[in-house]
Amino acid sequence: MKITEIKTYLMHANVAGSSGWKARNWLFVKVFTDEGIYGVGEASGWPRVVETAIKDLSTILVGDNPFEIEKIWQKMLLAMMGHGMTGIVGGGAMTGIEMALWDIKGKALGVPVYELLGGKLRDRVRLYSHAHTPERAHELVDRGFGALKTGGVSDPLSKVEMLRKELGDEIDLMVDIHGPPWLTTADAIRMGQALEEYDLLFYEDPVAPEDIEAIARVSAAVNLPIAAGERHANIWGTKELIEREIVDVIQPDTGRAGGLLQMKKMAAMAEAHYITFAPHDGSLGPVAEMAAVHLCSTLPNFLILEHLEDDVPQRYEVMEP
Repeated sequence: MKITEIKTYLMHANVAGSSGWKARNWLFVKVFTDEGIYGVGEASGWPRVVETAIKDLSTILVGDNPFEIEKIWQKMLLAMMGHGMTGIVGGGAMTGIEMALWDIKGKALGVPVYELLGGKLRDRVRLYSHAHTPERAHELVDRGFGALKTGGVSDPLSKVEMLRKELGDEIDLMVDIHGPPWLTTADAIRMGQALEEYDLLFYEDPVAPEDIEAIARVSAAVNLPIAAGERHANIWGTKELIEREIVDVIQPDTGRAGGLLQMKKMAAMAEAHYITFAPHDGSLGPVAEMAAVHLCSTLPNFLILEHLEDDVPQRYEVMEP
């Protein structure tokens, strides 16, 4: 079997009038073969730029055997190295193609991708969603969610206090500060210490995640599980966070971490340091989300998977033939 063509499909998945974090551009990838089997992947991380990178990579992959996933990944890495080994644009481009290769292999062998990744350890994957008001929180809990995330830089403490008062102690809560570059390490520490009494599942991106030393200082000063990793690609991008045990929860983004095999390797690195694995899914479409479900079902140190409930009405319709 040989790769014959790679195509990209950029979908504007915005809800009418949406802006900011609610705006969605989903980038899908199809890899075609000479045996009529095609695979579908998805990439994130500045989609229009990633789309160009995928088109550049596609020229060197035509004629390759799609079953040789690691070999193709190393070939893509060599092609992207001059632009930085750990950037999320290259990581996104490689992810979209690599994910499609797993799809091809699974279709050709007649097995789900989780079987190719070592087989599943669980039949269900725990999800969390987002709530910033009492009404939304109760709505999600009524749907069966047992974990909710809130936050942002606009008074996350009052949001957590409200959610804990409304929901009690049975629901897991998380706070995401989104790592803005203007938030100081001292601010992040003060906020984290104020949040300690609410027994969070994790405190996410309290400072800009590119500043490893700042994350380390927050981790040392705050008695909460620290989570980060969504803005890092591949094993080299997450290596220091894991090996220095700066984080308690590693959060690679399924659309830009470098691919499912890279994420599997990250999870193994984390497992050796007793760090749990909770993939980021803040801007992904349905293909990467389903790929994450397959991966998470195979991981012994899996904690929880992000899911944006109701973000785009046609989220799963786009997957229908």
